[in-house]
Amino acid sequence: MTRKVSESQITMTELVLPNHTNQLGKLLGGQLMHWIDICAALCASKHNQRVCVTASVDRIDFLHSINLGDVVTLTASLNRVFNTSMEVGVKVFAESFKEGIKVHTNTAYLTFVSVDTSGRPVKAIESVPETPEEKRRYEEALQRRENRLKNRTKTN
Repeated sequence: MTRKVSESQITMTELVLPNHTNQLGKLLGGQLMHWIDICAALCASKHNQRVCVTASVDRIDFLHSINLGDVVTLTASLNRVFNTSMEVGVKVFAESFKEGIKVHTNTAYLTFVSVDTSGRPVKAIESVPETPEEKRRYEEALQRRENRLKNRTKTN
């Protein structure tokens, strides 16, 4: 069974409220990571039609801060399926409706594992990249996976 990458994409929108910010009125990094993890998990689960659990967070780049009152849009897309695992990329944008400014603030890469009802890994549904961007992300995901596995053997 296969599924198109476009069929699994998830978009979430969040409003940055006071309880999401630090003393400077900036979105807490941990809050953003929470939203990123949820958005990516929904994408992986939608793709596989089953529960998928976070296996690793490869990296999260913080390019710009996000302010109290900003609207945060997170878009998750499945980059590549391996066997039971898959890489999901998340792009984050912050928008100030008041100022009319929208900026790309973060990029994140996460790995998820598709599991059965007992929590055991199961084969994930293969993804089919169609657009040039999806094909580029598909190739880059393999490079990140190889680096992740290489770094894992160095620490063991």
